[in-house]
Amino acid sequence: MNDPLRVLVVDDHPVVRAGVVALLAGAPDVQVIGEHATTAAAVAAAAEQHPDVVLMDLQLGDGSGGVEATRLLLAGERPPKVLILTTFDSDADILAAIEAGASGYLLKDSPLDQLVEAVRAAARGETVLAPYVAGRLLTRIRSARPELTSRELEILELVSQGLSNREIGRTLFISEATVKSHLVHVFGKLDATSRTAAVAEARSRGLIR
Repeated sequence: MNDPLRVLVVDDHPVVRAGVVALLAGAPDVQVIGEHATTAAAVAAAAEQHPDVVLMDLQLGDGSGGVEATRLLLAGERPPKVLILTTFDSDADILAAIEAGASGYLLKDSPLDQLVEAVRAAARGETVLAPYVAGRLLTRIRSARPELTSRELEILELVSQGLSNREIGRTLFISEATVKSHLVHVFGKLDATSRTAAVAEARSRGLIR
């Protein structure tokens, strides 16, 4: 049996934090190893406990934000996957979080089972977007840049070969966060919601082999 996924929950609202912790506690393959209300506490705990996934609120009561917290967490020696869980759904918030390296962006009204599955997916290295968030990104990206860039095509070709985001980053000498950001743009331009769908659509258009 595999070890459970180790998760930190970061939210400055005690009731919300307790609810998320209780939900995750019901999943046999997930272990909540801590809950925190500030960026400083989360970063310190992550450095000591090395969680697999951090569930991060976007706005924290100490004046810090999830975007900056994400950058700090990913700059650590053994960075976790960071999954944003918030009520904020503006384009600026979403794009800032993805650019900072977040593995996904979920809204607090997401179905309970979706949250647990998102934690699992993030731990696997997948990008996870709530349907509404994905729709916002698709609309924005399609209208702004309909054609895939050479870098996006290069990344998509490696995705089709079965490489993970980390492996693609190493191959192209770019960060894993940059790979994720490019893939978000690719998903929007191809009207795809997953890596498999993006590859299939690109192949159907003759964009990759």
